[in-house]
Amino acid sequence: MNDLDTCLRCTSHLRDHELGRHLCCRCEAIVASALTEIPKLYSRLGDHLHRGASNGPAVSGSKAAPLPLRIEVLDLQMEKGPALAVLQGWVRDWEFYGHAELAETDTLQERVNGACRTLRYNLGWAVAHHPAVDEFAHEILSAHRTLNRVVNGETPPRKVAVTCLRCQQTLRITLDTRGETCPGCRTEYGHSEVLRLPLADRRAAA
Repeated sequence: MNDLDTCLRCTSHLRDHELGRHLCCRCEAIVASALTEIPKLYSRLGDHLHRGASNGPAVSGSKAAPLPLRIEVLDLQMEKGPALAVLQGWVRDWEFYGHAELAETDTLQERVNGACRTLRYNLGWAVAHHPAVDEFAHEILSAHRTLNRVVNGETPPRKVAVTCLRCQQTLRITLDTRGETCPGCRTEYGHSEVLRLPLADRRAAA
């Protein structure tokens, strides 16, 4: 149970009916939506495997040289890539608590489907009881963004330059960062702390 009155992910204050949870209802809904969309995005990776490939039908008997593969997409399709490995890692973790069951005998797509299904089904338990549900949410949303960027061409989050309070080092952060460590003085900033840092001078940020 969360002894704090703030969401561990977005640090917003929990409402009365959310007290005791680790995540607020809004963050839970965002993670649930990502778990619903991940299988659909994963199934479309094959359409983006070749550089410059169109989604039109293949021409039989073509003598053209095969298009080069996109390694980052191939990596996403792999069992140990940043999609399935993350999903199955959390299924294994939740299995320890008795709230999931890992299936490793199906196709990769079926394993993605099954992992997302069981994680979404037990999300309510995790939000209330899992001690690392904020880390889980971060990794699931990161995997979703990566897949969405490949399939739908979504651009990465825009980085903002801010200044370390201790040594004036410029840090480049995104609005969804979980926290940052200053490379100059090694000061650690949490999510809410790093978002409150002053914007860097334009010349320093260049």
